[in-house]
Amino acid sequence: MKNIFLKMLSLTAVISIFVWADAYTDTQPAVGDSAPSFKLQDQNGDWHTLGDYKGKYVVLFFYPKDGTPGCTTEACNFRDNIFAFDDLNTQILGISLDDVDSHKEFSEKYSLPYPILADVEKESAVDYGVLGKFMMMTITKRESFIIDPDGLIVKHYKNVDPDKHTDEVIEELKSLQKKA
Repeated sequence: MKNIFLKMLSLTAVISIFVWADAYTDTQPAVGDSAPSFKLQDQNGDWHTLGDYKGKYVVLFFYPKDGTPGCTTEACNFRDNIFAFDDLNTQILGISLDDVDSHKEFSEKYSLPYPILADVEKESAVDYGVLGKFMMMTITKRESFIIDPDGLIVKHYKNVDPDKHTDEVIEELKSLQKKA
């Protein structure tokens, strides 16, 4: 009996390593909806709201954890293209569940020139439908939203490849601005 229990426990552990659990997120805002508001602190302890960026496009990228390989790649790719985003009247905002101190260390280590917001209460992750579990940890899923200058969601990226995402976002912003 003990061996059967240990085998079942091991199988459960292996499955939890490879499977996302979406127990927290039932709904997400849709393209065309008003973007959920937020009030969050950045890596310097300064407060940010979505309203602070009215009149600009906003790229809101949710990522799982400071300092992990995919998150670092994605954050640095946004950093390396910051002038392209400035030219497109776009503010980059990163969000994870990490705290302000973790964000400060991450931001300083990689010289990130944009705010990284600490959603320690998980409110924004829930509002945007990106809260999940991975390996027994509660994290935000790697998803992004483009919000237009009027506060409407105009693009939602559910399957983000950290290596290619920045280029996709720049092309989408160019396309949106040509239409406008």
